[in-house]
Amino acid sequence: MKKRLPKMLAVMVSLLLMLSLTACSSNTTQNSSNSQPKKKVGILQIVEHPSLNEIREAIVKELSDKGFKDGENITIDYQNAQGDQSNLKTMAQKFANGKYDLIIAIATPSAQAVVSETKEIPILFSAVLDPIGAGVITNFEKPGGNVTGTSNAVSAEKVMELADQITPNIQTIGTIYNPGESNAAWVIQSLKDYAARNNKKVIEATVTNSSEVQQAANSLVGKVDAILIPNDNTVATAMPIVSQIGIKAKLPVYVTADSLVRDGGLATNGINYTTLGKETADMAVEILNGRKAGDIPARTMSKMDIYLNKDTAQALGITFPDNILKQAIQVVEKK
Repeated sequence: MKKRLPKMLAVMVSLLLMLSLTACSSNTTQNSSNSQPKKKVGILQIVEHPSLNEIREAIVKELSDKGFKDGENITIDYQNAQGDQSNLKTMAQKFANGKYDLIIAIATPSAQAVVSETKEIPILFSAVLDPIGAGVITNFEKPGGNVTGTSNAVSAEKVMELADQITPNIQTIGTIYNPGESNAAWVIQSLKDYAARNNKKVIEATVTNSSEVQQAANSLVGKVDAILIPNDNTVATAMPIVSQIGIKAKLPVYVTADSLVRDGGLATNGINYTTLGKETADMAVEILNGRKAGDIPARTMSKMDIYLNKDTAQALGITFPDNILKQAIQVVEKK
């Protein structure tokens, strides 16, 4: 006959066995929780610039505020093409071939690049002025497919109406832009329509890269009464140079974004890019929570704000009217 274990020893063995099983169960649950994959978000930006950086930073902050924190429950992979189209294509292909849950494309070239690479991964564009004209979506209300986003459309007419209040009697308007950027082309057409309705003249100076901007700006000096810089990534990177040329020639330079005012532009009635970034992030939250991108209507910022640069005005010998100062959201000046 087998000897029986003493009763106390048998109870202790049973307790130890139960504790061991409980611990294993707990570890299995914990490991299962820890092994939950983080959602992967790719952010593709065409070039390093304050306007686009402002959008990206606002997106990341808003996502974090809404519970999607980089390094915790999501992984954000940020790629910047530095204005190089071949880099942009390579980065877009990387995102398209990777297991990403969402691709956020900042600016029109970035959006066009990723849209051409994937029809499966959700794509959210930001700062695409004319997404239909750029071939990114076909309908604002019902984008369909895997794409939606936010437009940074700005009315050239609104900017020039502000310009007429600050520096009256503008008859000839100069502009610098890259014709390869659909964002810029949309604003330029808006400017030409405004000029035609108001018996004004537009003189264009086109560029293909930022190194040509200085020469283009100089070519307008003596020929125009003011310059309007559209939403153009190529020109935006050289905005401080344009500003200094304008100041030297006592030529007001109006712009279409708040960041371009901070870069030396005289004024704008335009978009706040932090707000644009937040709007984009709110849409990203919907997608990360399971909503299809194509079911979310694309958005255009309806609210425009006045931004002024007092330092530039002083250098030009211009005084902003009191009513304009009262309406301004931000006035840039040295402390």
